[in-house]
This record gives sequence, structure tokens and C-alpha cells, in this order.
Amino acid sequence: MGKGKIWFALGVLFAINMLNFYDRLILGAVGEKIREEWKLDDWQLGVLGTAFILLYAAIGVPLGRWADRGNRSRILTGGVTVWSVLTAASGLSQNILQMGALRMAVGVGEATCAPASNSLIGDLFPARTRARALSVFMLGLPIGNALCFLVSGYLAYHYGWRSAFYVALVPGLLCAMGAWMIKEPERGATETTKIGSRRRPGNPYWLVLSTPTMLWIIISGALHNYNMYTIGGFLSPYTMRVHETTVETAGYMSMAVYGLAGIPGMILGGMLGDFVIRRWRSGRMLLAAVAISIAVPSFYFALGQSDRFAFGLMFGFGCMLLYMYYGTVYATIQDVIEPSLRATAMALYFCAMYALGGALGPIGTGLLSDYFAQRAAVSAGVEFEGLSDDARAEALEPYRAVGIGRAMYALPIICAALAVSLFAGASTVKKDVDRLHAWMHEAAQAEAASGEPERVST
Repeated sequence: MGKGKIWFALGVLFAINMLNFYDRLILGAVGEKIREEWKLDDWQLGVLGTAFILLYAAIGVPLGRWADRGNRSRILTGGVTVWSVLTAASGLSQNILQMGALRMAVGVGEATCAPASNSLIGDLFPARTRARALSVFMLGLPIGNALCFLVSGYLAYHYGWRSAFYVALVPGLLCAMGAWMIKEPERGATETTKIGSRRRPGNPYWLVLSTPTMLWIIISGALHNYNMYTIGGFLSPYTMRVHETTVETAGYMSMAVYGLAGIPGMILGGMLGDFVIRRWRSGRMLLAAVAISIAVPSFYFALGQSDRFAFGLMFGFGCMLLYMYYGTVYATIQDVIEPSLRATAMALYFCAMYALGGALGPIGTGLLSDYFAQRAAVSAGVEFEGLSDDARAEALEPYRAVGIGRAMYALPIICAALAVSLFAGASTVKKDVDRLHAWMHEAAQAEAASGEPERVST
């Protein structure tokens, strides 16, 4: 495939990924307005995020196997079309049940993005430049987040929260057209050892899960996503309550802190990841571990700031470090798994990442926030016995800032555990890479000796 077509494909994949994160974060950007209109608790707001994530995680595994055997560009075309239409339909919701059902359906479409896109990039770019290519692809995350907070906060303030969902339809259909135009590359086309679509014998899921580095990466993904979805779901409500901003101003702050701050983190992760891998096999994982370790005090001290600017500066620095995770860790998955299993590996990783991390982040933070808010209210002498749901919600409102302020301190604790898992994963990378390369060399020799490709087991 020519360079022009390769970079066109990466550009389309970047745009799809940007839209992927834009669409899923709309709820976080306008969630405070939805909570106020429907008189929800924070845990119910968290459930809306969890509804999307659980189905996303479950459906991703069979979609990953499909991406390892089917036409990935066609799979992406269908997925983008489905999730864009359903995102727009979310703006028609009249209650929490309708919104929850539609967000779950959006998750089905979005589950096509990561396995198919990562697998395509692995066959478009060689290992020596793969971290940078993945970083370009994953730049869609911070840019999509930034655009979502910017556009959705503005629309919610001036035109109501429903309009934020409607505007996602047209860009989605354009991205679907771009995906249709991507030419499907040959499996394993960029590997030094040419093995095509061959893979090691055995159950594909067990082959992935029996790789020690993958187990540590899966654990790290759950911890990382807990934090990312906590921030995505509650950063805007946090700034509105604790720093007393409007939804529009909270959108601008979140755009800078959670969106734009991630761009240098993503770029640094890719560039430094490709640099250190030339010297140490475990360099990418070590780089991610060090970055996350530095994020721990950054988040802790940020949450103690009463000044809005100081909070944004320190919290944004922590977010930048969190974004270094993607280019480094995603590239490591490609280093330890053969081409014909990479979509499956990403699907299993994403299943745990979202079911154990992304799903627990919003609802866990919501429950903590409600707990601390009620405890503060009781300490202030508020009596809840005999109150209706609406009266209870109104009585809790003055204490919501205390609740979310204390709940967010889970972020530095989870970051510390994440750093430990990454250091542990770094200790197994070299052995797993050497084992994979030895098998690939033997497989290539066997194919050359036989004169015909070995039948691929499924």
C-alpha cells in the first residue's frame, strides 16, 4: 500500500476515534443539567455512564474476533453509522430509562472502533514507528474530549442539553464514508518476519490471557479507565459545584484540563515510547509507569486548591501524564501478540478495561459523592426521615460540592495502584517478546520449507 493511502487511512482512523470519544463524553459534559432537570442523584448519573460501558465491554470480545477474520474497514463503517444515529437519538430521551437504553445501544456501535482500528494500524506501520502512529490515532481522545466539552458546554448553556447530542450525526456519517474508502491491508504486512495470518496453535483467548505482560496490561487498563471515566463524568460537575462555574465555563475548563492537556501527553508518549524501545524492551511500560507515578501527587495537591487557576494547572498536568499511557501501553500489546490475534487481544483488554474500570468509575464516584454529601448534611443537622425523593434531593443540594470534592480523592489512590501494575508488567515484557519472535521465526521457516501457507486455525 502506498504512503498516501497509509496516511489517509490513519487520518480517517484518527477522525473516527475523535468522534468516538466526543460522542461518549457528551453525557459527562451536560450531565449536571440532566441531573437537575430529572432530579437525579450522582449515582444515577453514574449509572448512565455505566450502562454504555457494560454493553460496550461485552460486545467488544466477539467484535474483536470478527475484526481478526473479517474486513475491518467495513466493520468500522457499520459501527460508526450505528453509534452516530443513536447518539443523535439520545437527545430525544424523556427520562433516565430511555437515556440508559440508548446509551447502551451506542456502546454496541462504538465497540467496533478500538479492535478494528488498532489491528489496522498494526498492519499499516512497522514496530519501530508503531507507537507514534498509535499516538496519532489516540490523539483523537484528548481532541475529541476537548471539542466535546467546548461544543457541548456552549450548546447546553445557550440552546439546552439536547442540542449537544443532535450535532454529532453529520460528522459521524462523514467518518463512516471515510472508513468505507480505507483499503484493507494484508495481515502481518509490516512485520520483519513474514507470517501473514498465521498464529500459534490453541484457543485464541487463552493465547492472549496466558501472556504475562497482557495480564498486567489488562489490570492496568481497568485501573486507568476508572480514573479516566471518573474525570470524564465528574470533572464538569466538580468545577460547577466546587469552583461555582456555569456549565459553559465548566466546559471550557474541562476542555483545557481534560482535553487539550492530553495532546502533549499523547505526543510525548509516542515519541519517547519509540525512543526508549530501541534501548530497552520494557522501555514503553517503564515510561508509562514513571509518568503515572508523577501524576499521583499532581492530582492530590490539585484537589486541595481553592483557586480555580491553580486547580486547572495541577490537575491538567496530571491528566497530561495519564495520556502518556496510551501510545506506550497500546504499542506494547502489539509487541507481544502476533498480527492475527491483535484485535482479539484489544477486545479482551477493552472488556476488562471497561467492565472493571470504566463501568465502576462513574457509579463508584457517584456513590462516594452521594455518601459524603449525605454525611455532611447529617452533620449539619439535616433530617431526611419522611422526606419525599424530590425534597430529599433539594435538601442534599447545598452539600453536593462537599460530596464530589471528597469523592475525587480516589483518583490519586487509583493512580498509585496503576503505577505498580505497570512496573510489574515491565518486568515480563522482554521474555514475552523473545518468546513471540522465536515462534514467528520458526513459523516463517516452516512456511518457506513447505512452499505454501499453513492453514490458519480459528
